[in-house]
Amino acid sequence: MEIKFENVGYIYNEKTPLAKEVLKDLNIEIKPNQINAIIGKSGSGKTTIIEMINALIIPTTGRIKVDNFLIEPEKRIVNIELLRFQVGLIFEFPEEQFFNSTVEKEISFGLKTFKYKTDEINKRVKNALQMVGLDESYLSRNPHTLSSGEKRKVAITSILVFNPKVIIFDEPTVGLDSNSKNNLIRLIKMLKNKYHKTIVIVSQDVDFLHKLVDYIFVLSDKKIILEGNKYEVFSQVEKLKEHGIGVPKIIEFTHKILVNKGVKMGYRDEIKDLIKDIYRHVT
Repeated sequence: MEIKFENVGYIYNEKTPLAKEVLKDLNIEIKPNQINAIIGKSGSGKTTIIEMINALIIPTTGRIKVDNFLIEPEKRIVNIELLRFQVGLIFEFPEEQFFNSTVEKEISFGLKTFKYKTDEINKRVKNALQMVGLDESYLSRNPHTLSSGEKRKVAITSILVFNPKVIIFDEPTVGLDSNSKNNLIRLIKMLKNKYHKTIVIVSQDVDFLHKLVDYIFVLSDKKIILEGNKYEVFSQVEKLKEHGIGVPKIIEFTHKILVNKGVKMGYRDEIKDLIKDIYRHVT
């Protein structure tokens, strides 16, 4: 499912004394079956972008194409419920929104709201559980007693039961330990590679993104200032820092070797590969 922003702008509290423009003439094209990231400092408008993809908010100017859906100011979106089924949005700390006594009730709640038949609900719940790597023994458990990583998986499962084409994550690593982050990386890669989902991630955790993403959009000053694959973007260390955006530790270390020692090495995904490069240069 392709997503395209065309000259999109957004003003919070438009036509009031509290009006604030957060996006202006924004153009983004998100390709299908990719893991995409949107990065930028806090308050830059990242969450605004993903809420517009799901039509939770409507752009002030411009328009957004999400497959065959069109989102634009002052126009009714045809079949908006279908759009929201096809674009699943997982907010920061989604487990804080749990209100059911069992995992099964939590996951199936949305399906029951839309009056799916019992057999179809059971089938979708089991399939979605399998996708995130949880077995059926979790269904009877209280979601509030699970680990942070398990809670996050349950939240993802409650979106997957609708079989969305696009899955959007808002700050997915907040509150997770390193082991849970690694599990999340494996899960997101599987959603792309095995189930052909288009993934959009908003995060300030650049080390997490560096291990995962195919393409990055950098948001600053109400617009996209840089985009490309992770090496093209994260190699722009000085430009990113200029806009208050961090870089992955492995990239920063490689950059320091270049600046301080004049040794140019390729960017690597893993520390072990970087160590091998350093060893080759000193022996």
